[in-house]
Amino acid sequence: MQRGYEALLGCLSAGVIVGLIAVLCHIRRRERKFKPSRKDIEVALASLEYEETTCKPMPIKDIYTATENLSPSNVIGQGIAGKVYRGVLANGWPVAVKHIVKNEHAETFLREVKSLSHVRHPNLVSLRGYCDGQEECFLVYELCINGNLSEWLFGKDKNLSWIQRLQIALGSACGLWFLHIYPEGCIVHRDIKPTNILLGVDMEPKLSDFGLSRVIDLGVSHVSSEVRGTFGYVDPEYRHNHKVNAAGDVYSFGMVLLQLLSGKRVINIMNTAMPMSLDKMASTVIQDGNVLEFADPRLNGEYSTEAFDLSLKLALSCTGHKKQRPSMEQVVSRLEKALEISMRDDAKHYSISIIESLA
Repeated sequence: MQRGYEALLGCLSAGVIVGLIAVLCHIRRRERKFKPSRKDIEVALASLEYEETTCKPMPIKDIYTATENLSPSNVIGQGIAGKVYRGVLANGWPVAVKHIVKNEHAETFLREVKSLSHVRHPNLVSLRGYCDGQEECFLVYELCINGNLSEWLFGKDKNLSWIQRLQIALGSACGLWFLHIYPEGCIVHRDIKPTNILLGVDMEPKLSDFGLSRVIDLGVSHVSSEVRGTFGYVDPEYRHNHKVNAAGDVYSFGMVLLQLLSGKRVINIMNTAMPMSLDKMASTVIQDGNVLEFADPRLNGEYSTEAFDLSLKLALSCTGHKKQRPSMEQVVSRLEKALEISMRDDAKHYSISIIESLA
């Protein structure tokens, strides 16, 4: 009887060990899948299939065929420049087609084609082609079937787990880092916000909408420009000095990271007497020692408190004074650490759950 009990206990113990090993292997696979490395950044421009990476001019008839003559039922978005349509090209590729009225937004069209036609990275939306007509023009992108980050942060029927939020933040940061160290000059996006972060099949983030982007030549610290961008995400220092540089993108990213942590809008418009920006709100909760009160209630407390604290402090450093902001390389490094901590805590929690269920 004693031997039978010992054998059963041994089997259970072995099962627990095997289960833990399987969990750790699964977590490692997830980390490798969603954790872009420095090598990924460096080889992003390596040769791929020509068909998939080359931005080509397209006949206007192909555009109309793909979108069923710009059918209203295919509209999936609306921007300043025009509507965005879902479509399918003749080769079977699902695409998103941005329709631009050329007379009003020709500059946007030309800038996007120039910025995206030769730039490729896993965390940037891919420009498949374009059509330059006399009165209208089109930009044809890969289709990101899971919509944009704003829909997931504020949609009633959608929600993101803590790990997904970190993975989206990390992927977006990798895309920005790549732009800022682009060999031909720093590309400043100038309009980083949740609606411009699209989500692919596996919820991988892809930065989109380069209509406001500027390229800063090598050796030049900034360029001067009229203030452009979206209210709440524009660097306050840029609003005053009109100097465009990478630090402005870092500020915008910091605001998006605060939204990923809190699930809140950038401005608290509910308090009409004294609206408070999200970074000021976050600073207040830190000063009061109530950091976890800033967490999105939809997380249901299912997150690593250590990783949350690290991420919140990172977000506030991004929205601080320009000279004190981290580079996107530093942002990527800290988010990698936050994700690693969260994966470790997940594994530990899962292990305890298995042991308790067998007790």
